[in-house]
Amino acid sequence: MRGNPVYRRERKVSSRSIRLPLIMLTFNGILAFVALLNMYSMSAQAQVTAEIQYSGFLELYVFVALIEFLMLFFIMPALTAGSISGERERKTLDLMLVTQMTPGEIVFGKLFSSMQSMVLLVISSFPVFFLVFVYGGIQIKDLGLLFLLYLVVALLSASFGICFSALCRRSAIATAMSYGFLGLLLVGTYAVNALIWSMVQMGAARYANQVGSMAFQVNSGGFFYLLLLNPALTFYQVISGQVGSREASSLLLKWFGNRVPNPVLNAWIPVSIGLQCLLAVVFLLVAVWAVDPMAGRKIKKKG
Repeated sequence: MRGNPVYRRERKVSSRSIRLPLIMLTFNGILAFVALLNMYSMSAQAQVTAEIQYSGFLELYVFVALIEFLMLFFIMPALTAGSISGERERKTLDLMLVTQMTPGEIVFGKLFSSMQSMVLLVISSFPVFFLVFVYGGIQIKDLGLLFLLYLVVALLSASFGICFSALCRRSAIATAMSYGFLGLLLVGTYAVNALIWSMVQMGAARYANQVGSMAFQVNSGGFFYLLLLNPALTFYQVISGQVGSREASSLLLKWFGNRVPNPVLNAWIPVSIGLQCLLAVVFLLVAVWAVDPMAGRKIKKKG
């Protein structure tokens, strides 16, 4: 990406701006406050009971990982929702398009500059995560998987921001649509399964009253696989597996998928990560199409 002029420009601007240091200070300040508060509560409990609950350090890891996941998920759209629309508002997008840069270079230059900021945020938070290594329970490979998940989540949410920034003329509208779509992805996939599951359950209850038995299990059918696109459930699967719990899989089966084959659950994390990356690529391609000034003319000519 060193040859991408948009990336070089964004990197210079971010290095001279105070916004990124302020974001890092706030981000790591919140994580450190949560971690120190948790450790203080454990030490206070040890003074009272004369014993140390080592499981509390795993709880610290889970809580800090959750806080960082939520902050990354909601910070990235704020960093990218004004990337293209901001250039359009400043009347500089047309100037960029008349150069030798392609729409793809503009979109991916914006993407990689925001991803660079995200990587700095995650790396700067590692000292907080390393507190759990003092007492063990988490391995380096667990942190590697968590870091990979953070990359995917950041890529997905950044692609939403860039896509809507390319489609909308105003940054405020692009930001609102980005967060709206994030909410739809987090809550909507769960809500659809909950609705279908409740409808099937009511039908099963009526059938049971007629025949006098409940001979089949209730599930949401093919809608269950929409949950593979939900980053929160993937994070839940990763964290529950790292702390030695199968709670995530059992809850998913209990709620929506009694008849889901075991290979699906066993491969949930890699399949979910792959599908989320594919969804991010689709949104980025839409952004490239929206930035391309010739896209509308090509459609008109074909029509």
